[in-house]
Amino acid sequence: MPIIVVDVMPKPEILDPQGKAINGALPRLGFTQFSQVRQGKRFELTVDGEVTDEILAAARKAAEEMLSNPVIEDVVNVELVDEAGTDDEAHA
Repeated sequence: MPIIVVDVMPKPEILDPQGKAINGALPRLGFTQFSQVRQGKRFELTVDGEVTDEILAAARKAAEEMLSNPVIEDVVNVELVDEAGTDDEAHA
């Protein structure tokens, strides 16, 4: 079954305490290659049947109206992935 993946991130101006905690822990665990971490949310919407442009548009609308809080978050990606989890469509 096709899956539509929606990624939501805090707006850049919004404090991200979880990302900050992860950013502080990484060097202590030997991961010194990274200078910043932001944590977001991922949603997977499973579709029965073929994914049409209308279904992708509905996923984008759901992402903007329900899956994210537009005051503090941005929808940064809406994409179709195949059953194996590989990219099949361009990012939103």
